[in-house]
Amino acid sequence: MELRVIYKDGVRFEAEARGHRVEIDQPISGGGQDRGMTPPELLLASLGSCAAYYAVEYLKTRNLPTHGVEAVVHAEKAAGPARLGSFLIEVLVPELTDPRHIEGVNIAVKKCLIHNTLLHAPSIEVVVGQLAAVSA
Repeated sequence: MELRVIYKDGVRFEAEARGHRVEIDQPISGGGQDRGMTPPELLLASLGSCAAYYAVEYLKTRNLPTHGVEAVVHAEKAAGPARLGSFLIEVLVPELTDPRHIEGVNIAVKKCLIHNTLLHAPSIEVVVGQLAAVSA
């Protein structure tokens, strides 16, 4: 899996993977043009969409209604070092008559790749390289 992030201008970037593009920017108050989500918002989008995907897959495999499923992700900042210190994922599903399915959705959501990545910190290596010189 690979994604490339390219600097555009100001504090704006573009992420590209498999031909899909997402614009990343800062709000006007942060010196940006507010043309895209911020990096922390993209992290929340990844976590929420992964949780919603697993919820929908659970429901679909049991022929239960999926219309209107949504996930709302809340995060709180922490310091030392600066980071998002806590997350709350609210997964909203259509009314289910069997309480076992609420627990089933909960178990399914906890199998989300992003959820598990955040729970079990991956190793992260940073390598700084240089762009090839461009001749005029």
